[in-house]
Amino acid sequence: MSGLRPSRRAWTIVAPAALALAVLTALVVAAHGVPFAMDAAVHDGALEHRTAGTLDAAKLLTDTGTGVVPYTLAAVAGWIACRRAQAVVASVAVLALGQLVRVTLRYAVDRPRPPLADRVTDSSGPAFPSGHATTSALAAGLLAWALLRVTPPLAGRLAAACCALWAVGVAATRIFLGVHWPTDIIGGWLLATCWLVLTLPVLGTFTDRLLGKPPERVTGHGTGRGAGGGRGTGAGQRTGPAERSDACSAADGP
Repeated sequence: MSGLRPSRRAWTIVAPAALALAVLTALVVAAHGVPFAMDAAVHDGALEHRTAGTLDAAKLLTDTGTGVVPYTLAAVAGWIACRRAQAVVASVAVLALGQLVRVTLRYAVDRPRPPLADRVTDSSGPAFPSGHATTSALAAGLLAWALLRVTPPLAGRLAAACCALWAVGVAATRIFLGVHWPTDIIGGWLLATCWLVLTLPVLGTFTDRLLGKPPERVTGHGTGRGAGGGRGTGAGQRTGPAERSDACSAADGP
């Protein structure tokens, strides 16, 4: 069952992210709809640098951060992870449940958006946390996770970086188009970080089981010799399956 729980290393990420989100949410609520000085400064700067061309490009990019595209990316992530329909459903469910959390928080906080005169694209509902920022970060995180499972380390990191750049670009368009304050974006990223760190271990364990991959276990004790004659390492020697890519290949057949 250990695979269903975030590791200690994961908690070192989710704990400060959750604390930062809680503090930011409390500050936003306490402000009663008044933007922070940093929000107003960045918002005004974005308005000053708008051109017809950059606005058109921003609208095209922002449209990829909601609706069909993020859910398609989540489905692709599930398929890449182990090529099973159940994994596709599970990956999409992670995104959908994350959206439920976001919407709940959004209406609980009920932060107003920037002035209507500053907005150049359709927007609805409260501002915090940003829906596009949260959704694109969740979809990018799922796809990066899947790619890192099945590709060589360097290629996986490059692919994950591309996913992150797309999510950052989508989030930036929300400020540029005048529909979100910068702290709405930060709130969305913090929420997405917490949700991915908490759910990806569960998703990983689920996909491993679909592949018939046994859970990782610890054998041996101390620093003595293990069952295979090698030396243990402190709390014991971990034994488990082969590389994830080999497991996927074996499960898929010849």
